[in-house]
Amino acid sequence: MKEKIIKQSVLLFQQKGFSETSIQDIVDALDVTKGTFYYYFTSKETLLMDIHLRYIDDLLNRQQAIMESESDNRGKVVKTVMLLIEDIETQGPNGRVYFREMRNLAPDNAKIIKAKRETFQLTIEEIIRQGIQTGEFRKGLHPRMTSFAILGVTNWSYQWFNPAGEVSAKELAYMFADFVLYGIQSEEE
Repeated sequence: MKEKIIKQSVLLFQQKGFSETSIQDIVDALDVTKGTFYYYFTSKETLLMDIHLRYIDDLLNRQQAIMESESDNRGKVVKTVMLLIEDIETQGPNGRVYFREMRNLAPDNAKIIKAKRETFQLTIEEIIRQGIQTGEFRKGLHPRMTSFAILGVTNWSYQWFNPAGEVSAKELAYMFADFVLYGIQSEEE
């Protein structure tokens, strides 16, 4: 039942927004009682934190797998871009809630999520830094700003990209990866 509550809540939060969705809306959609909701979550904000933790922890785990499986930094950048874009297709509603509703987390919870987001960003920054050192990426790049650019391009896609449209998630991921790599490749290449 906990998974059903989470899934239904994500859909309602995406559709109506966190603030406009009540616990009553959630339990009505599932045809259960508020007692059922409170058995799993102490509040709507606790539920939102659970959604955020699941999303970012999954991203961090998959990012770590990329770091362990890819030997070159170009491959790490491509796989990271693919991870983020293909998630729009597989995790669309969760991603939209994650990016849009963080402002509704309590300050202590927001701090936890921000730290995890920073870990994800710092890993990309380190990929760029290492790529500069190995000559895969051109000298003169600012690793921190480049990592933010990669995240900006990929994360904003949640707002406009339709995986069922004329371009698939995989195609868009390759377009973005090509765009990113073309802009950061070494002059020798």
